[in-house]
Amino acid sequence: MNQMAVWIDHHEARIFHIDAEKADERIVDSVTHHVHRHEKAAEVKTRNHPDDEVRFFREVAHLLEGAAQVLVLGPSVTKLHFVKFAHEHNRALSDHIVGVETADHPTDKQIVAHVRAYFHVVTPRIGV
Repeated sequence: MNQMAVWIDHHEARIFHIDAEKADERIVDSVTHHVHRHEKAAEVKTRNHPDDEVRFFREVAHLLEGAAQVLVLGPSVTKLHFVKFAHEHNRALSDHIVGVETADHPTDKQIVAHVRAYFHVVTPRIGV
């Protein structure tokens, strides 16, 4: 079964394709703009670039195409925004999201171990 996971925050998405033998990772960087803060900070927030998040989410969704099951991980609300985006703009992907979990900033190895446990993918042991 084609199982994938994405760890996502507002800076990047780390996409993992994991099976019992190997784990492949792809990184997608979000577009970030320098925001000059001043008294009128409400007028200068990153919302001045609303298409950036949509482009970021589209690229992530494209890399998750073909997954039978997708686990979405992340430290904050970006993971929820991505799931909402998938639900509204990519129903094929949305139908394959099987879980959404909070995960601060784990290492790649921690993510792989968690995803294997989540999907019950066990690395075969030789000589057992």
